Amino acid sequence: MLVGTVIAALATVSLASLPHQEVLKDVHVPSRVIGSSCDANNPPSCSQGTEPSNLCCYESPGGLIALVQFWDWKPAVGPSDSWTIHGLWADNCDGSFPPGACDPSREYTDITGLLTSQGASDTLSIMQNYWKDNQERTEHFWQHEWANHGTCYSTLEPTCLPDGSPRGAEAVAFFQTVVRLFKQYNLHQALEDAGVTPSTDTSYSSSQISDAIQSAFGVEPQLECRGHYLSEVYIYHNLRGSVIDGTFTAIDAPKNGNCPRSGIKYPPKE
Repeated sequence: MLVGTVIAALATVSLASLPHQEVLKDVHVPSRVIGSSCDANNPPSCSQGTEPSNLCCYESPGGLIALVQFWDWKPAVGPSDSWTIHGLWADNCDGSFPPGACDPSREYTDITGLLTSQGASDTLSIMQNYWKDNQERTEHFWQHEWANHGTCYSTLEPTCLPDGSPRGAEAVAFFQTVVRLFKQYNLHQALEDAGVTPSTDTSYSSSQISDAIQSAFGVEPQLECRGHYLSEVYIYHNLRGSVIDGTFTAIDAPKNGNCPRSGIKYPPKE
């Protein structure tokens, strides 16, 4: 069955009513550099029977959007008490994957310069701490995430941007949105509150980890492991409006991850 036909049956949640939203309580939320012209009455992505006429305000075909976070423990990446960003990936509503690298003409090569020149240094500062590569190739990592995922969003097409937007403004908006969404999910705190803490001795079941995250955020996550080691968490969303400034609503993960049912290791960062 297509994801788009069952989306109404999935659990949805408004993050404003839940605890554990703040990852970076002491960090200023970046102000948006640009805005969209979408109104609040647009249907959410993957709505059954919707025939979108304006793909600037309706994300399609990649309307099933996953915020993916890393737990890189060896070598340690990012703060010891925080997960870090992998990316914001848009799967198609039928559960298939877009081809990636959707527009080679917009594969920008200087993300740092782009953010700095367009007034998003606050976003850059957060990315330098919480969106890092485990091989110390962080700039290349950002370029990859934009080229392979960011360029595939219909609502970030250059024709959707306000008149007079500088080249690359859609990439700046993408990175700002990822940082803002990441700030809403404090996975480390959510797990800790349920007794799931980084340990060299203790192992956990997938249900312990999943239940902790569901208790905090109201939806089932997708858990990914490297062998028996917890490595990633996916939290899926539908989007009402544009990636630039639309409303992300968390939903139950439409698929299972690869973690075993038991014996999952969650080691402290070394």
